[in-house]
Amino acid sequence: MTTNTVSRRVAWLRVVTLAIAAFIFNTTEFVPVGLLSDIAASFQMETAQVGIMLTIYAWVVALLSLPFMLLTRQVERRKLLIGLFVLFIASHVLSFLAWNFQVLVISRIGIAFAHAIFWSITASLAIRLAPAGKRAQALSLLATGTALAMVLGLPLGRIVGQYFGWRSTFFIIGLGALITLLCLIKLLPKLPSEHSGSLKSLPVLFRRPALMSLYLLTVVVVTAHYTAYSYIEPFVQTIAGFSASFATVLLLLLGGAGIIGSMLFGKLGNRHASLLVSSAIGLLLACLLLLLPASGSETHLAILSIVWGVAIMIIGLGMQVKVLALAPDATDVAMSLFSGIFNLGIGAGALLGNQISLHLSMESIGYLGAIPALAALIWSVLIFRKWPVTLEEQPQNV
Repeated sequence: MTTNTVSRRVAWLRVVTLAIAAFIFNTTEFVPVGLLSDIAASFQMETAQVGIMLTIYAWVVALLSLPFMLLTRQVERRKLLIGLFVLFIASHVLSFLAWNFQVLVISRIGIAFAHAIFWSITASLAIRLAPAGKRAQALSLLATGTALAMVLGLPLGRIVGQYFGWRSTFFIIGLGALITLLCLIKLLPKLPSEHSGSLKSLPVLFRRPALMSLYLLTVVVVTAHYTAYSYIEPFVQTIAGFSASFATVLLLLLGGAGIIGSMLFGKLGNRHASLLVSSAIGLLLACLLLLLPASGSETHLAILSIVWGVAIMIIGLGMQVKVLALAPDATDVAMSLFSGIFNLGIGAGALLGNQISLHLSMESIGYLGAIPALAALIWSVLIFRKWPVTLEEQPQNV
């Protein structure tokens, strides 16, 4: 393994660079949540209509994660990452220039192409590049990059959008990606594809009921979360009646709490992953049910956002660790399926929130999102009881 021949400092520097890349990729996925109102205003559209771009992005990732991963399974990973970043940067330039909503959607599809492959290979690369015995910590660092996308990327992107226009937000993300690309070129060694799996891996994975049950749990709980989260910015302003500034603060709190969730999972996840994930789903359910009742008070909404952020980070990180533990023989195939299924849930949640906002009332997004959350809680308890050991990360595999 490459990391055996380099110092721990260099190994950690490589993992940190991947975490920064994760931050950038997740920032661009999440940032439209904070810019929906501004984008809608610039194209003279309704916020709920613009929200469909969240679903399109997520479902492109969902549909293409596995095919793209299989198409690139023999490609050397350093070269593949460089190609992904070139596509990512070019698509952000198009987002900046987008002269109508259709062009913006096309640019987002280009970004989604890069995203589909990036998240299929990044977790396994972080494990390969990490110092010996530091697998869980490397994954936790990767998750911290994801959390920072919500705590820093999304609110900062929203602030930039408010003061300089939403186009500037996408331009700055592209610039950050360019700098990260230069760092990757300098730091990463050649990384031949390992344990990527193939189409032959699919029947093997599909015959693992614990893994399939975990995938089902993922899509249901992510749908629940994104039903409300996708429209949290217009909800805060139109339903709760608070300022745009408070909406930014709320997004900041929700994302920042994700770092707390990441730290908690880093300490307890190896031994108590099942209990942590089920408890976090219970907290998510409570947050969704309390979203409308809490909307009468800034303090109540702030507290709810902190709990919500902790919960969703533990859920996402817990699922990722379990998938890797259940498919050590085909990590890239398993993670591409996970990424696709996760994004299927994002798209379904964003679409459900879109339809609720257009045809019912935006104030109902929490209550209706709680329905799949309740189903996810019951399902998690059932599957973690049925497979209490096989769903835990095995330390000897590190």
